[in-house]
Amino acid sequence: MIRDLNIAVAPPPPPPLLGSPCTTLTSPPSSSSPTTLSRYENQKRRDWISFGQYLRNHRPPLSLAHCSGAHVLEFLRYLDQFGKTKVHTQGCPFFGQPNPPAPCPCPLRQAWGSLDALIGRLRAAYEENGGNPETNPFGARAVRIFLREVRDSQAKARGVSYEKRKRKKPEQQRPKPST
Repeated sequence: MIRDLNIAVAPPPPPPLLGSPCTTLTSPPSSSSPTTLSRYENQKRRDWISFGQYLRNHRPPLSLAHCSGAHVLEFLRYLDQFGKTKVHTQGCPFFGQPNPPAPCPCPLRQAWGSLDALIGRLRAAYEENGGNPETNPFGARAVRIFLREVRDSQAKARGVSYEKRKRKKPEQQRPKPST
């Protein structure tokens, strides 16, 4: 269950039969010392386990080695049904208004920021679990494009822009003029 994303994942279907081609996803190896994981590490572990369940419950079951950016997009669309962010459609009278004055029938979706953070955690977990960075499905071009489209469509629907903050350039120290 992914908690910090406000996602309530439905109970999974029965596990696949023994001998299925599904690879078991494990959490990152833990050391023998009783250290407590950070909130981020715990969330990353839960997300990784949830994605593993998704792969196992996929029909036909998928192994991580055969997982592509298309499967990651399928997972994100699946999670969308558990979203709690109102995203106005273009036909809605409140489209483009950040604080609509009345309720409307527009769908609830996963917020872009939640999806972006989820992909970041899964991308890191993939590599921590032995995945090759060059074949990381969470870093696929299609996933990046999907996230950008979700961000832009949600920004338009809410009348809010998600522009990157410009970093302040560090002031260069100027040599003191010699007298």
